[in-house]
Order: sequence, then structure tokens, then C-alpha cells
Amino acid sequence: MSWPYIAPILLLLCSNVFMTFAWYGQLKFPGTALYVVVPISWGIAFFEYCLAVPANRIGYTVYNAAQLKTIQEIITVTVFAVFSVTYLGEAIRWNHLAAFGCLVLAAFFAFHNWT
Repeated sequence: MSWPYIAPILLLLCSNVFMTFAWYGQLKFPGTALYVVVPISWGIAFFEYCLAVPANRIGYTVYNAAQLKTIQEIITVTVFAVFSVTYLGEAIRWNHLAAFGCLVLAAFFAFHNWT
């Protein structure tokens, strides 16, 4: 497998770590004012964009837009699952696993070529 196939996945994985912290990291600090957490979140999100934009640009040379979005969604849910368990201390339940299974089916349909 060549670099254009792998690079988007690695870049999207890293970008999703930043975005998950940008969106949900502040949940551990409910007493912090929004005027403080919003600019901090935007600052973190900047690094997400620095990775996501090249990921999609590189990825679009070998994947179509629907495939890129499907890859991104699966990575997002995976990163968020790890984040919610390790950082927020939440449990993964059967319905979360069922939802992830639906995303796996979405990936099957997005990457399967019926012509």
C-alpha cells in the first residue's frame, strides 16, 4: 500500500485526537467560563485543521469524497470511544458497539464497488 493510501488515515487519526480534545476536553472543567474554554478550544482545533486539510487533499487522490468521509467518521468514533473511557471515565455500552458496527457496514458499502 502506498503513501497516498496510508497518509490520510494517519493524518486523520492525529487530527481527530486534537478535535476530540478541542470539543470535549473542556467537559472535565465544568466550572471554567465559556469565554475561557472557547478560545482554548479554537486554538486546539487549529492544529486539527492543519492535519485534516492535508489528509483530505492527499486522500482525494486515491479515495472519493464518500470514502474519505467514511474513514473520518470511523476514526472519529474510535478516537472518541478511547477518549470517553480514558479521559472522561465513561463506559462503552452495547448500544455504542452496535452503532460502531453500523459504521463498519457503512464502510463496507462506501468501499464496495457495484458497477
